[in-house]
Amino acid sequence: MIIESIDLKDYRNYKDLSIVFDKGCNIIYGDNAQGKTNILEAAYLSGTSKSHKGSRERDIINFDADEAHIRTKIKRSDRDYQIDIHLKKKGKKGIAIDRVPIKKATDLFGILSIIFFSPEDLNIIKNGPSERRRFIDSELCQLDKIYLYNLVNYNKILTQRNKLLKDIIFNPKLKETLPIWDEQLIEYGKKIIASRRKFIEEISLVVNEMHSKISGGKEDLGMAYEPDVEDMFFADELISNRERDLKFAQTSCGPHRDDVFFSIKDIDIRKFGSQGQQRTCALSLKLSEIEMMERTIGEKPILLLDDVMSELDSKRQNYLLDGLRDIQTIITCTGMDDFVRNRFPINKVFEVVSGKVTEGNYTAD
Repeated sequence: MIIESIDLKDYRNYKDLSIVFDKGCNIIYGDNAQGKTNILEAAYLSGTSKSHKGSRERDIINFDADEAHIRTKIKRSDRDYQIDIHLKKKGKKGIAIDRVPIKKATDLFGILSIIFFSPEDLNIIKNGPSERRRFIDSELCQLDKIYLYNLVNYNKILTQRNKLLKDIIFNPKLKETLPIWDEQLIEYGKKIIASRRKFIEEISLVVNEMHSKISGGKEDLGMAYEPDVEDMFFADELISNRERDLKFAQTSCGPHRDDVFFSIKDIDIRKFGSQGQQRTCALSLKLSEIEMMERTIGEKPILLLDDVMSELDSKRQNYLLDGLRDIQTIITCTGMDDFVRNRFPINKVFEVVSGKVTEGNYTAD
């Protein structure tokens, strides 16, 4: 699977851009705040319908325009695809696959599998549970459309239930409708918990192997699912917490409060690990995504690296680069020194200056 090209029109600081990628390693370099990450964001949006930064669609559109367009051409082993996304400051976005409009953005998932790795991801271990849930969800949504369906429905019902809990304060009679929402929340929540448990069990073995290699066999990394509530007890917990939920007008239990545990020698590295251990663990986690996706979809995903090299020491840089063979990679950076020093094979180089992209030639000495 590769991205052949991306065309942007009125997308952030790009009025009109057409960029053709190589199937191997593509470097996009330039000073900060020139628009490098915007290209990666457009690629990610083409596969997931959302910005990796959580940006609002109207903020993605060029300041002087009312609409923005993304066209991404993809080559897979089975066939080629064209994805068109039409963003509007007023109104819903439009998405078309091979020029045929789709009704739901979720229909886009599964065509373009992408792993996005940014400096913020290096903090996934020490940050709060929401970051680790986001990692699980972003991976599972690309691998399993049923999980995506369950997660979307769970989040919708959770939002509606929380709104109802607030409304009951002013209209107590609405309390009679709460069991209806509870029943649906339990139905989708139990499925999410089961899927997350299975996924963590599978990826934990891969993560441990990756971490052992990066640490030179010195550390074994443990990874375990920490559900807020077990699926078989979700119904009982939700009912027993009802008065508390009514008091605080918020749903207090469920998979929206899950976490993932990481340990080395039984030490919780989320709280007590060194920065080096936390970063090695994060790197192991992201590299494990590649193998998990390849096992599931039968193809390697596209890897987007957003200025990650400057945040890693030379040892972790070398391991990351060694893991990028035979996978299309698009890398942003401020300079080429790391790649020259590591004699890393580069297939295409693009320089970005104030929203202008110039393709250049690169040959290592």
